[in-house]
Amino acid sequence: MESVFDNRVDAGRALAGLLGAYAGRDDVLVLGLPRGGVPVGFEVARALDADLDVLVVRKLGVPIQPELAMGAIASGGAFFLDDDIVRYTGVSPAELDAVIARERNELARRESAYRGARGPLDVEGRIAILVDDGMATGATMKAAAMALRERKPARIVAALPVAPADSDAQIERVVDEFVCVMRPRNFFGVGQFYIDFSQTSDEEVSELLQLAQEDAEGRRKRRG
Repeated sequence: MESVFDNRVDAGRALAGLLGAYAGRDDVLVLGLPRGGVPVGFEVARALDADLDVLVVRKLGVPIQPELAMGAIASGGAFFLDDDIVRYTGVSPAELDAVIARERNELARRESAYRGARGPLDVEGRIAILVDDGMATGATMKAAAMALRERKPARIVAALPVAPADSDAQIERVVDEFVCVMRPRNFFGVGQFYIDFSQTSDEEVSELLQLAQEDAEGRRKRRG
C-alpha cells in the first residue's frame, strides 16, 4: 500500500522538508495554486520563513475543444499564448478576445475573493516556488509555470506532495526544478494519497493569506 498524508497540512510539512535549501532567503516567494495548493503552500512558506501568495491560473481553452489549452493567464497580469495551437485550431481574433475577456473576468473575481484589495506580490527576480496539493496530468502546473515565466522570476520551482512516476517529464521544459515527496507508479488520482482530501473553501484561502501577511509583517520587523 502506498503512503498517504493525513491532510494538506501534513503534506505541506513533508514537502517543506525537501525545500530546506530555500529557507530564510529574502528572494523566495511561495505561490499556492488555489484552492487546494494554498494550505500546502502555507505550511511550506512558514517552514521556509518565506512570503506566500496565490497564483490564480485560468486556462485559455480552444472554443470548440475547451480542454485543449491555447494559453493561460495568471495573477499579476501574466499571459501566455501558444500561437501554434491558435493557428492549428483556426481560432479567430474575435474568438480569442472573447475567451481572454471571459477568463480575465473570472480570474479577477477569484483574486478579489482570495486577497481582497491586496495586490499580487512582486515576482520579478525572485525564486518562485509553485505549490499544489498534487498533480495528475500536469496541465494546471504547466499553465501556471508558463504564465508565471512572463513575470520574469529568477527561477521557477514546481513543488508537490504527490505526482505520477513520470510527472517530471510532463513539466520539465517549463520549470527550472521539480520537487516531489511521492511519485507512485500506481496513481489514479491525487485524493488517493490523502486521508482527508476535503475541499478547501474560498474562505480558508483568504484566511491563510491573511495569516501569511501577518507573518510577513513580523518577519520584516525582525529583520529591520
